Amino acid sequence: MICQFSFKNFRSYKSENIFDFRAAAIPEFSESLLSSEKGDKLLPVGVVYGPNGGGKSNLLRALTCLISTVVKPIKDLEKNRESVIIQHRDNCIPFLFDQESREQPTEFVIYFRQGKNEYCYNLALKEDEIISESLYWRAIGGKRTGTVFERERAVITLGSSLRKSGINRTVNPKMPYLSFLAINYDIPIITEVQRWFESCVIRSYGNASVEKRIMVYKDGAVRNTILTALNDMGIDLSGYRFDEMEERLYTQRKIGGETYEICFEEESEGTKKLIAVLPVILLALQEGRLVVVDELDAKLHPKLLRYVISLFKNKNINRKGAQLLFTSQDMSTLRNTVFRRDEIWFAALNDCHESEIYSLYEIRREDNERVNSTAAFDKQYLEGRYGADPYLSNMLAGGDWG
Repeated sequence: MICQFSFKNFRSYKSENIFDFRAAAIPEFSESLLSSEKGDKLLPVGVVYGPNGGGKSNLLRALTCLISTVVKPIKDLEKNRESVIIQHRDNCIPFLFDQESREQPTEFVIYFRQGKNEYCYNLALKEDEIISESLYWRAIGGKRTGTVFERERAVITLGSSLRKSGINRTVNPKMPYLSFLAINYDIPIITEVQRWFESCVIRSYGNASVEKRIMVYKDGAVRNTILTALNDMGIDLSGYRFDEMEERLYTQRKIGGETYEICFEEESEGTKKLIAVLPVILLALQEGRLVVVDELDAKLHPKLLRYVISLFKNKNINRKGAQLLFTSQDMSTLRNTVFRRDEIWFAALNDCHESEIYSLYEIRREDNERVNSTAAFDKQYLEGRYGADPYLSNMLAGGDWG
């Protein structure tokens, strides 16, 4: 489970920004929080709103860049431990509207839990070269932190857990040392960290081709689960069939005792989106994975989007601690009946043309009090009270719509 992610000097973000999955001390949806015996409770869901060009997608791309930088060399050499990896690569590009930033590295820091441990991984990149890197660990809820390794360019220092193993400290300057260790050694603590990075699911539905990548399960129980979920969402399917000769998926409906098939491409855009995303969501829920999705709401009816969100917030379904982070423009789900205040985030440009992120829980009203949990989040957002959509509020206030 991800606890916190911070980054700086990445695309539209110049200064350090922090996205936090640690739950604030607020009462709403407390039953949905992910908890362990020790340690902070974590959020199952995070959503990012904001205007086009404000930095929503770049936040997700920053996380994607970090994860894929670690996983790609492992997968390329077929040394991965997870059999199913659903990710794509994103390049590391610094903030370009400042000459000093162009010359500085991009920095990432991520805290996550795997097994009984919490890890902190740091990575600094410049033009695909590793400037610095480190990995630390501690028991969940513990106070003592142990060093796995630290790296400053070519100089690598090993912690006590690795020092006795005769491990090579010479590595390609463009390869993360974490990836190098995962590829070349069978070290339990490295394998545990590697599995977390490999398990992360990354999808961008702003790219139409992604909807054509369908996970087709042959296992009957899994197929039935998918069909049940689709029917719960109002998509009336009795089955589906993948023709290996044609390499084409067919959906099936039973009408009047007869089964009829149509080609997947002939389905509605919303149905195609659901058939593409649902198997991935169910895999994540079954195995406790992090799901990062850009434009999850694209082509989805708001009721269907709410259904997907509810899967992660229902602890009877989400038993393994799966988490969902996504961007959205859908105002009908920006409600206190769907999200906690700390699950709602905004991305917007400041006066220096730099993206910034902040949660609804951080916002203070004019009286210096927090936004009420009972507030009409969607209405106040469109009125510009949260500062993340000045363009829309300006148009509504000053435009001639007669």
